Amino acid sequence: MKLNKLDYIIKLTFDKEYDGYVADVVNLYGCMSQGKTKEEALNNAGLAIKAYMEALTKTSDKHSEFAKKSVESPIPVINA
Repeated sequence: MKLNKLDYIIKLTFDKEYDGYVADVVNLYGCMSQGKTKEEALNNAGLAIKAYMEALTKTSDKHSEFAKKSVESPIPVINA
């Protein structure tokens, strides 16, 4: 099986109670993580994405397939 790198939109929100950042993977419903810094939250989100995708591929049937489609977005992206 060929592995591909996919891009994900991650919304970072500072949580005052946690005193850190919540990383919500916008294009994967329910996939999120957190960290005390933006970098930690993004790294943890990467681990959450990997676990999410592994679970998704295990539950897919043999008639399913995954595809990638890129589109231009007006959402500004901040590289960490």
